[in-house]
Amino acid sequence: MAQRTRALSLLACLLASLAIAQSAVAGPAPCRAVTHQGSAYTVCEVDVRRHAIRLFWKRPDGTPYARLNALPQALDKPSDRLVLATNAGMFDPAYKPVGLYVENGRELVRANTRSGWGNFHMKPNGIFYVTGDKAGVLETGAYLKQQLRPDIATQSGPMLVINGRLHPRFVHANVSLKQRSGVGVRDAQTVVFAISDDDVSFQAFGRLFLDRLKCNDALFLDGGSVPTLYVPSLNRGANLFSLGPMIGVFERATRPGTN
Repeated sequence: MAQRTRALSLLACLLASLAIAQSAVAGPAPCRAVTHQGSAYTVCEVDVRRHAIRLFWKRPDGTPYARLNALPQALDKPSDRLVLATNAGMFDPAYKPVGLYVENGRELVRANTRSGWGNFHMKPNGIFYVTGDKAGVLETGAYLKQQLRPDIATQSGPMLVINGRLHPRFVHANVSLKQRSGVGVRDAQTVVFAISDDDVSFQAFGRLFLDRLKCNDALFLDGGSVPTLYVPSLNRGANLFSLGPMIGVFERATRPGTN
């Protein structure tokens, strides 16, 4: 009996050590539950110095990935784990991005400055981009004037927050209540993704980024009846309906000699 007890204790210690080691490699998901003005949200904060943000649209064979859980689960090395994924903006019936789309430094879809109907054309719309270890959200016109050469960029609309102010049309856009997803930047290294777990207005969603998350610039990504946020470590499921462009966030394992 004593030998069996010692064996069980050793097994328990081994399993605990393995769990700790796995946690140290994969790291916790950078997401948390947030309540703001009575509505529930899931918020994920990403440091671009420790995380790699990538865009995905088509597989090597040319077919759309379509589902968040179809994205690669690791990046350059097996230890570079996918920690979260979400939609990256609007797309047409063929799953092609409606606006600017830059993947791995290559512009695959040009910026869309046309007028039209729908959320994308509720101008000003904007662009989320990452260049090296710096990220930003800019109104489309401002982005094009800067002639940036980003690693990734995706255009969507409307802007939620512009230079510390809510989109001017949100005063008259409170009738529609839907679950919504968006991205903002607190500073050049901190990207904040948020998705509403309740139905909210554009104004309420913009207020989340401006007042609670302290993002002076934020961009609406998409909305609808089902939120699209995939977090493997939290068992948060993928999308029910096919998507076009998608964002994948990978946590890079700490290399020897780095902090």
